[in-house]
Amino acid sequence: MSLLDYEAGPNDVRLYRSENHMRNFIDCVKSRKETVAPIEVAHRSITVAHLGNISLRLGRDLKWDPVKERCIGDEKANEMLSRPMRKPWSM
Repeated sequence: MSLLDYEAGPNDVRLYRSENHMRNFIDCVKSRKETVAPIEVAHRSITVAHLGNISLRLGRDLKWDPVKERCIGDEKANEMLSRPMRKPWSM
């Protein structure tokens, strides 16, 4: 069966649908409901994209430690994981 031809049954798991993530976020701030993309899922998802961009810019493969959230043995790549914050902001 093709995925294009698949029709979900009444007991199948369905994902929440959002046509507008920004609107969903604002609505969830107001309602205190969970967003369509939980923060941990969003963080882990965008991390892959950031690592891909860093890898392309450096022209080399990276080894990632997901627990420490650091590139293993690559300080140049680790420097690219964040950027300086404008004053008065700091972490």
